[in-house]
Amino acid sequence: MKAERNHPKYTVTPKAEAAILRGHPWVYDAEILQTEGEAENGGLVDVVSKKGRYLGTGFLSERSKIRVRLISRNANDQFDAAFWRRKLQWAWEYRKSVMPPEDLDACRVIFGEADAFPGLTVDKFHDLLSVQVLSVGMERIQDLLLPALVELLRADGFPIRGVFLRNDVALREKEGLAQGKGWYPLPGEAVPESPLTEITENGVKYLVDVENGQKTGFFLDQKYNRRAVGRIARGKTVLDCFTHTGSFALNAAAGGAKHVTAVDVSASAVEMARANAERNGLSGVVDCVAANVFDLLPALEKEPKRYDFIILDPPAFTKSRKTVANAISGYKEINYRAMKLLPRGGYLATCSCSHFATEEKFVAMLHSAAKDAGVQLRQIEARQQSCDHPILWGVEETNYLKFYLFQVV
Repeated sequence: MKAERNHPKYTVTPKAEAAILRGHPWVYDAEILQTEGEAENGGLVDVVSKKGRYLGTGFLSERSKIRVRLISRNANDQFDAAFWRRKLQWAWEYRKSVMPPEDLDACRVIFGEADAFPGLTVDKFHDLLSVQVLSVGMERIQDLLLPALVELLRADGFPIRGVFLRNDVALREKEGLAQGKGWYPLPGEAVPESPLTEITENGVKYLVDVENGQKTGFFLDQKYNRRAVGRIARGKTVLDCFTHTGSFALNAAAGGAKHVTAVDVSASAVEMARANAERNGLSGVVDCVAANVFDLLPALEKEPKRYDFIILDPPAFTKSRKTVANAISGYKEINYRAMKLLPRGGYLATCSCSHFATEEKFVAMLHSAAKDAGVQLRQIEARQQSCDHPILWGVEETNYLKFYLFQVV
């Protein structure tokens, strides 16, 4: 028997209905035809079709173009504390199922819409949780979710010592939420003294700063792509472009590379990469250089070929559809230059972390770059983000990372 419906009701267009039935959890403001009942910003509303069919229940965001974010399509769900604890348990059990125990030291525990927690990201860095709350609905229930998640992880043998909120994100303003960052006060506990912790990923150690590091502190989505790079780096001279914390460079070095040059335009990133190399006893193999990759690659063409493996892991060149063409041009420039620099038989790892630069566009760019460089690519692997960032079919925003390993022939 269906539960009694006592939430405000939002009737949506056939287009929105079709998207929900395909699995997409968002309803845009322009897709709402009428409303019934008094709804609170961040409160729950039922979404129904023009014919009155129940489509789901979600959080209302009055300030956002994404007006409703669904959390359930089950008319029998009761959205109490037990409901949210079950969802947290499911998300954690999924990670335990798809990742070996050693990879749980640093992993994404909650990946927003892919885990049906719209607007919530939780990354676990050893004994710290780094959290981003990007929707008003999640903000309203964070005092229920975060202590419950810490309790769940501790009960499973993970000694979480604190939760840091990384809400210094402009996207919050679209929800009418203030930006900021700081420790989340767990009930009855003092906040930790330091936002620093050490993680181990693929056997490589990193110092993570959850307060000042990019995004939540460290990029976890390339975990297994780094491992794939390490597997083929043995004996090779490697150039790691856009190195950030040095993660690809260190995996290559740990995999037995002859020498690795790690490059980033940010001096602070280069210092962090250098410190991580020292932390792992790899300073003798890894050089860290501050340089603009767009200037460096053309300059290297004037020198004898020095590298037989080049890694391109740039930041997202586009965060909107309006700038995709410029982004593809940027991707082509660095890939073309890398292909020109590599000897025949050399190796290329290349990726894009922007979901707006779709796989179709990215692959077309690679074909064009290879043609202009006068080389042919032999594909070794095509990969995506790690499995703790699951791709939810029907929700294209969860499918964003493209990663390719090639041999240039």
